[in-house]
Amino acid sequence: MGKFYFYLLGIITGLANGLFGSGGGIIAVPMLKKSGLSTKESHATSIALTLPLSIVSSVFYFNIIKDIFSDTLMIIAVGLIGALLGGFFMKKIPSKYLKKAFGIILIISGIRLFFK
Repeated sequence: MGKFYFYLLGIITGLANGLFGSGGGIIAVPMLKKSGLSTKESHATSIALTLPLSIVSSVFYFNIIKDIFSDTLMIIAVGLIGALLGGFFMKKIPSKYLKKAFGIILIISGIRLFFK
């Protein structure tokens, strides 16, 4: 894949992250897989992309969450535990099951968004 593909990936992922609050992974994972990365490499790279994008996006979202910031900090703390568990289990779960789980989550999310 050429550099243009990765520039496009970065722009689209950043735009989705800014618009949807860390939704860039939904776009990044399939595009990274298309570039030749394995399922686990795609998920790991997507997570690495999401961190700096989320930090930048949070600057714009801060005014929205400032009134519930203490709740947000609690969710972050508990979410870090979930992230550790997810990283541990990702190493143990075969890629074919991760792909299926990711697909199911995307379908369920799409259906929920469509009907709301």
